[in-house]
Amino acid sequence: MMLEATNVRKSFEGTEILKGIDLSVDKGDVVAILGPSGSGKTTFLRCLNFLERADSGELVFDGDRVDLHAATRREIARIRRKTAFVFQNYNLFLNKTVLDNVTLGPVVGMKMPRAQAREIAVRALDRVGMADRLGSYPSQLSGGQQQRVAIARALATGPEIIYFDEPTSALDPELIGEVLSVMRSLAEDGMTMLIVTHEMDFARHVSSKVLFMENGSVIESGPTQAFFEQPKEERSRAFIRSILQARE
Repeated sequence: MMLEATNVRKSFEGTEILKGIDLSVDKGDVVAILGPSGSGKTTFLRCLNFLERADSGELVFDGDRVDLHAATRREIARIRRKTAFVFQNYNLFLNKTVLDNVTLGPVVGMKMPRAQAREIAVRALDRVGMADRLGSYPSQLSGGQQQRVAIARALATGPEIIYFDEPTSALDPELIGEVLSVMRSLAEDGMTMLIVTHEMDFARHVSSKVLFMENGSVIESGPTQAFFEQPKEERSRAFIRSILQARE
């Protein structure tokens, strides 16, 4: 087991957003976190990477056990060295070039020599089809290109797992495919990923597991094929029916 989260809870201003979420992830898993808007998916992902501090819960990562509420700064840094996070809105530095955006993490966060970081960054950018835009600034790129740079930035730190928070939600429809294609390639290469997404075709054909959430609770979880073809819960069946009807 690479990652196991247990009883993750989070409230905002008295409203319980996460009501005891459990998740287990094996190396190479691609987990699609699905559910209607407002179900707590993004909050859960952010709690796993300490972008939000959970009210309670436990995380075991490669045998390293930490309290999600009481983790120390050192424990958080130790976990984050093994992870990377891709945001909805790219979060690139607008005053830095593509190459500088990708080298920043290895140089500043990992204290890597700049020349070595540059080599790694160029390989990562080539991996996502952006090696020809090293000197460009984010404002000179489309949304899809910016998100591919953000994925390269994640890859450059050598993570064991990448968290994706609705990586295509800010994109125009015609740009979604180029980002999903990169993610599909990463999955084929065995990258472990947790993906909050509304892209149901991608979830169905690329993910290996599904975590279906609603109102801060897990409604159903398990292998992707079983979830889409033989869902156990009526709410899951209704969710899948609504997706199919929306396509008609």
